Amino acid sequence: KYASRHPESHTKKENFVGQSNMDVGGNGGGLIVNNKQRAMLPNKSRGEFVRNQRKDSEGFSESPDLEFEYADTDKWSAELSELYSYTEGPEFLLNRKCFEEEFRIHVSDDKWTELDVSQHRAHAMRLLDGLEVITREKRLKVARAILYMAQGTFAECSSEAEVQHWMRYNIFLLLDVGTFTALVELLNMEVDNSAACSSAVRKPAISLADSTDLRVLLNIMYLMVETIQQEDPADSPEWRATRETFKTELGSPLYNNEPISVMLFGMVTKFCSGHAPHFPMKKVLLLLWKSILFTLGGFEQLQNIKVRKREQLRLPPLPEDSIRVIRSMRAASPPASASDLIEQQQKRARREHKSLTKQDNLDAFNEKDPYKSDDPREDEDDNDDNDNSMEVEPFPMERDEVMPPPIPHPPSERVNFPKGLPWAPKVREKDIEHFLESSRSKFIGYTLGNDTDTVVGLPRPIHESIRTLKQEYYCPRERGEEDVELCSTELLYQGILPSLPQYMIALLKILLAAAPTSKAKTDSINILADVLPEEMPTTVLQSMKLGVDVNRHKEIIVKAISAILLLLLKHFKLNHIYQFEYMAQHLVFANCIPLILKFFNQNIMSYITAKNSISVLDFPYCVVHDLPELTAESLEAGDINQFCWRNLFSCINLLRILNKLTKWKHSRTMMLVVFKSAPILKRALKVKQAMMQLYVLKLLKVQTKYLGRQWRKSNMKTMSAIYQKVRHRLNDDWAYGNDLDARPWDFQAEECALRANIERFNSRRYDNNQSNPDFLPVDNCLQSVLGQRVDLPEDFQMNYDLWLEREVFSKPISWEELLQ
Repeated sequence: KYASRHPESHTKKENFVGQSNMDVGGNGGGLIVNNKQRAMLPNKSRGEFVRNQRKDSEGFSESPDLEFEYADTDKWSAELSELYSYTEGPEFLLNRKCFEEEFRIHVSDDKWTELDVSQHRAHAMRLLDGLEVITREKRLKVARAILYMAQGTFAECSSEAEVQHWMRYNIFLLLDVGTFTALVELLNMEVDNSAACSSAVRKPAISLADSTDLRVLLNIMYLMVETIQQEDPADSPEWRATRETFKTELGSPLYNNEPISVMLFGMVTKFCSGHAPHFPMKKVLLLLWKSILFTLGGFEQLQNIKVRKREQLRLPPLPEDSIRVIRSMRAASPPASASDLIEQQQKRARREHKSLTKQDNLDAFNEKDPYKSDDPREDEDDNDDNDNSMEVEPFPMERDEVMPPPIPHPPSERVNFPKGLPWAPKVREKDIEHFLESSRSKFIGYTLGNDTDTVVGLPRPIHESIRTLKQEYYCPRERGEEDVELCSTELLYQGILPSLPQYMIALLKILLAAAPTSKAKTDSINILADVLPEEMPTTVLQSMKLGVDVNRHKEIIVKAISAILLLLLKHFKLNHIYQFEYMAQHLVFANCIPLILKFFNQNIMSYITAKNSISVLDFPYCVVHDLPELTAESLEAGDINQFCWRNLFSCINLLRILNKLTKWKHSRTMMLVVFKSAPILKRALKVKQAMMQLYVLKLLKVQTKYLGRQWRKSNMKTMSAIYQKVRHRLNDDWAYGNDLDARPWDFQAEECALRANIERFNSRRYDNNQSNPDFLPVDNCLQSVLGQRVDLPEDFQMNYDLWLEREVFSKPISWEELLQ
């Protein structure tokens, strides 16, 4: 009717199917178009609207892929800025003042950047001597002057690049004169300061002022570790040698007879026990993360170590570089939500009375295979419950409007792999054994245990199947358990082994307190001691700024803890499997699995796109530019980034940790099922980032067999995405649940057996007391054995004559052979 009254706006007969109001756009926001507005759209816009309406009803997100590149850390400038809270802003000028006072007294009124190397070194040595004075106030003043040097003497710089240049120069100078060792000794002294700890425990509210000394020391140490580990092709040979020496010292037990990481772990547990609530925990965790990253190596180094060790053991090379494969993958369109499915069913019910459309019109929408598209912007799927559902049917004459020719996209700079599955399949020896056993039972009626070579009596297709399985056999790295290489990973494990359970519990406690889904409780730990000012805000603007600072503070803590746990798990697994299993088991015992699931039980898209940062207050921008006046509107607007790098980094790390804890552990996989993780993980697929989606799909794959046929039937799009993106294990019945592993058994026995093996490993390899007699060394020297005094039991002494007759006199003994 509207078209007949307004021919100028509706020249052709249209057929729109849908509700009166429709949300156009994949993120829940945008233009609301009703029937009248829809008819007034121009022809091209109407065709575009039909396609968007169909895509939206099928649950697709129109948001573009997140251009996120996963790495060990963010950009150097971002890692520097996250060390400081916005509440610490006024201290930059205080550090400068302390340095300039010392500089004028001992040097001159010249600028630091105008002096020569010998003058720089002399003043650095003079400041280092000042750290040894008894008076705390003087010592703090000198420490602030050193901190100003580590911050790049920014008052004499005109750009951020110049600040970073002088940071590198000054920090290598400070390291060369021995500043780091002095800082470690001061930090140990502050940690053991019982007066400060007891004072903080008695205080009702802790603020920045309670941790001033600790924060200054930790700031300098963090800047030194973070700056020195940054490699630059322009570095001199002396700097490169200094970097390697510092890396070795940082991972060796040179500081208080333990690696620096062990001391920082001790600070974490002391904080969580309530004995030192004033510890600036964000800075401690950041320094701990960067120390582990520097001494053990990042993900690229892990891959190189793995390749090198496989070459040493003459194992076949890895089938692919996993980092390169993941970086080349594209995100998939997320599955439909429940509201989209209900909406689709309502539309289908209203449409049932209409006549059937022609098949060629139907094919106009279905001619493209959604999983063969090379461009993620052209990917289209169907709803989970019905792969052939149609939302809109145009008339034949309007097909050109509805299906315009594809728009050419600029070529992507990604590494393009040939069409097909991204991963080479893998086969375990256990998979070959299961296949052979079932084949023998079926065709011959006997089994041979662990024999994977005998194929006598089996049909020829079975021979070919076994040959195919062995072609894809992945041989894990194996070695003798006593082959101990004193690398940085081994030294760190030896250092944290006595208290590893307490360290894991402490990290998870802080992670729980920093999670956005956690509610404030009276018994929870206070992680805001190093962000809250002495005087609470009095204006709306100050309150908004503090709110942003607190949220940012929590996000950085989550980022640091997730990176620490993932790095330790990966390095321990590469060093020795039982080291990895020991840490993983204590994480499971400390409820790490439900904690991570609780973290993801939120609007994860909002978390990833959160704008809890004020870019003009970030270091080093804030010290070289005139700051604009902050307003409530500018704080609400936030930055212009598409997503928050640290939050997406944290989410991927937590998913990788969850994968490592549950992989090949059926008892832990059942925990995912019991805690109803499937809908939580499925919501996380809405984030259009390939790496995050991959680890979500991995977690869904391992529990698919336990979720039942109805779940698999109603989530076929998710099943297809798993098939498309996750590595295949040949002969793995993950999609149907017919595997023996899907049947219930005593899961507790599985964990107990693993725990017993771990305890035997730790006792044999690291227990110096050797309390277990089975692990004592055997004395094979005849003289020492015969010379030992042995206390014989009383019943043996009474029957000694009988024993001699039976065991000695009645048996021939060749003494010559025995002595040989």
